Amino acid sequence: MLDKSAAHCGKSGGEIRGNIRAGRMKSSIRIFSFLVASFWAAVLPTIAQVNVTQEHNNVSRDGVYIDAGFTSSAAANLTRDLNFNGTISGNVYAQPLYIEGGPKGPMVIAVTESNNVYALDATTGLPIWSRTDIGPPVQTTPCGGFNPTGITGTPVVDLASRRLFFDALISGSPNKHFIYSLNVDTGVTTPGWPVDLNATVVYNGIPFVSLAQEERGGLALVNGIVYVSYSGYLGDCGIYHGWAVGVDINNPLNVHGWATTATGGGIWGHGGVASDGTNMFVITGNTFNTGGNWMGGEAIIRLQAGPTWTGQPTDYWAPTNWFSLDNGDTDLGGVSATMVDVPGATPSQLVLALGKDSNAYLLNRNNLGGIIAPVAVANVGGINRGTSAVTYRTGQGTYIGFHNDAGTIRAYRVTATNPPTIVFAWSQSQNGRGSPWVTTTDGTNNMIVWYAATTSSGDQRLHAYDGDTGAIIYSGGGANELMSGTRQWNTGMVARGRIYFGADNRIYAFRLSSTTPTPTATATATATATATVTPTATRTPTPTATATSTATATATATATATAISTATATATATATITASSTPTATPAPSPTFTPTATPTITPRPSPTARPNPTARGRPTPPPRP
Repeated sequence: MLDKSAAHCGKSGGEIRGNIRAGRMKSSIRIFSFLVASFWAAVLPTIAQVNVTQEHNNVSRDGVYIDAGFTSSAAANLTRDLNFNGTISGNVYAQPLYIEGGPKGPMVIAVTESNNVYALDATTGLPIWSRTDIGPPVQTTPCGGFNPTGITGTPVVDLASRRLFFDALISGSPNKHFIYSLNVDTGVTTPGWPVDLNATVVYNGIPFVSLAQEERGGLALVNGIVYVSYSGYLGDCGIYHGWAVGVDINNPLNVHGWATTATGGGIWGHGGVASDGTNMFVITGNTFNTGGNWMGGEAIIRLQAGPTWTGQPTDYWAPTNWFSLDNGDTDLGGVSATMVDVPGATPSQLVLALGKDSNAYLLNRNNLGGIIAPVAVANVGGINRGTSAVTYRTGQGTYIGFHNDAGTIRAYRVTATNPPTIVFAWSQSQNGRGSPWVTTTDGTNNMIVWYAATTSSGDQRLHAYDGDTGAIIYSGGGANELMSGTRQWNTGMVARGRIYFGADNRIYAFRLSSTTPTPTATATATATATATVTPTATRTPTPTATATSTATATATATATATAISTATATATATATITASSTPTATPAPSPTFTPTATPTITPRPSPTARPNPTARGRPTPPPRP
């Protein structure tokens, strides 16, 4: 690099004038960049969240998405984007995610029961990368269930490290659950991962046994620990427990778990683990052979970091008739926890549980209280199981909403009183099974409750209702808006004026058809790259993965800012950088890691089979989700 004092030596007047013009151009680009950055800072927080990193958008599991484009009139004209490809392979029970900031632009993340993971271009639906080599799914699980079973629960993304986390059940001798970490931009496995739960998780002498445990709920990421919840596979078959497992994302050797002491107590809900930002909340189902001694089932459990559990009444709640619920298989654990805040109520920081006994329960999440009466309880007109609820606030108050087995989507208002109460707001008939979600233009106004009528019993279409009145806003569209292969309990996701919904072998995209689209400032950096990712798995019976990536790249950055209000301004700056030679990037490959059935820790004996709980005499229960 030349010394500045000699920079003009030997240059002609034309060269100097050229440098002056170039300097002016650089100055103009700097000014433009500043204006674009200022525009983004001013606009983005008010129009929409940018990334959808987890189930129901927030770790509170409220299911609320802020997007200024979703007015009632615009939502009424929603149409499917027929130019979005969305082709994937496998059955889908997990919500898609939406991630920006990568080298190939915005992407939709999808996972399937075939143990396939996809990053799709958020506009075209074509693959940016895919992983189809995670490992073979389990074709037949104990007692039935999802067949095949691979990746069921919704993953979670850590934006700071640009990593994607998910649980995969992999066929082997024995079958095992592994928690994976992948680079969300490339799909390459993080060194030191995956985590073999059979080899690493034990609680109070209870070992984690993958053969008995199903993973259904969405993963949560709280203060550097990824949390995953587990239930049984189907019904009350097998010797399973309700489990919550935590893995330090920066040290995968640091693994902790909590489990119900009694057999059973599964955590079945689609939302999995919820959090208030510090503590984690799970809801457990019915337990067996307790002799009337409460042992973790039929309860809201509050967990501290790890997870760890104090066992104190402040950190659990069970209804006083929990034993009767056990005997009747009318448990709480079918629906995941939802954090509910009601300004003006005493207490105001609540947690919601919905039961198969047709009741909604609200508890003080700062002091659950043990086995006592709840803060509020109401019969909500139908069995709730397998799903996630929503909560939202309008000018008329705070609401909870859900879809139940009675074929209705319902909303109730939680009063700002001492104590709060649960008051019916509205109901609409809608068959199928699914978990609702909510859009709002600003966090309070234009509150719309969305629902996809999944499975063959529903019409496999999107539906939308006014959050205050339940008035129908959108009733499914026309022939193009019909989906196929939708699965029970699933939920949609909202990003940049679109709704994405996962179904078997396809992600569907729907867009607003308003003549005034959502104002969106976008910045895309496009890198043309050729990459080969070859993770190979050798199982005897557990996976060995080696990742090799070779890339050549030419980077082109384009920044476009578009403001739509009373005036429209468009500015575009394009910079092309061409390297003098073709760079070859060879990232450090994921080491060969072999989590095996004989880990270096002291082996734990397989649990001794206990009598099948079906020997207990009780009425024939309704089928579990």
